[in-house]
Amino acid sequence: MNGFHGEYEATVDAKGRFLLPGGLKKQLPEGESRFIVSRGFEKCLTLYTMKSWETIIAKINRLNDFDPKVRQFRRQFLGGATEVELDTAGRLLLPASLKEYASLLKDIVLAAAIDRFEIWDAAKYKQLFEDFSPEDFSNLAKDVMGGLDDSKQ
Repeated sequence: MNGFHGEYEATVDAKGRFLLPGGLKKQLPEGESRFIVSRGFEKCLTLYTMKSWETIIAKINRLNDFDPKVRQFRRQFLGGATEVELDTAGRLLLPASLKEYASLLKDIVLAAAIDRFEIWDAAKYKQLFEDFSPEDFSNLAKDVMGGLDDSKQ
């Protein structure tokens, strides 16, 4: 897999379910129906395929249990992480506590983040881009990507 791409709009129903968008579904491995949804680093949720989640858990398992920062990170990162499964209609049910954390009421955006998707309230997601000027983006790109050495591929 080269990584997920795209932004997809969806609507959360009264029971907290949303239909997994077709464009996103096409990018998933054949037969993928189980996911982990957890709190994101910002006020969003993160949707992981089981394969992506297992890779992260393997890394977390190698961390030093005697380090208080590791224990706090585990609590913050793993707290609320919930396995969800597509129903027969192709919908995912968001746990109420996670839905509340990310303030997801109705309109949402699923935004690709290479090996996972972020789930945002649509208005908050739009605001991220409205608050970030082209110059800010250019400076961020320089800071983040400017030091890459392409010969190390």
